[in-house]
Amino acid sequence: MGFSKTFPKQIAGTNYPIWEEVRLDSEEEKAVEDECRRENIKIMTECVADAKSVAIRYGINTEETVGLLSVALFEKRASHVVYHKENMAKERFDLQK
Repeated sequence: MGFSKTFPKQIAGTNYPIWEEVRLDSEEEKAVEDECRRENIKIMTECVADAKSVAIRYGINTEETVGLLSVALFEKRASHVVYHKENMAKERFDLQK
């Protein structure tokens, strides 16, 4: 099932928007997922390095601590797949206006 997102379309003379659905085709969705995967691997690599640095700086350099810090950093930085899909759908919606 393809990714879809609804956006409000303002209609002149009314206070209520009409909601329009924008769908990504499978190729667009796959392209976004592939880009996000590459980005997430890069981000996770950076998170591991940053976690090691923080752990060493504060004298808590154990594998478990580094793992927990890495995951926490990754979750904070890498929640982008849905964001990027929504962004692509929004761009398409804006172009339709």
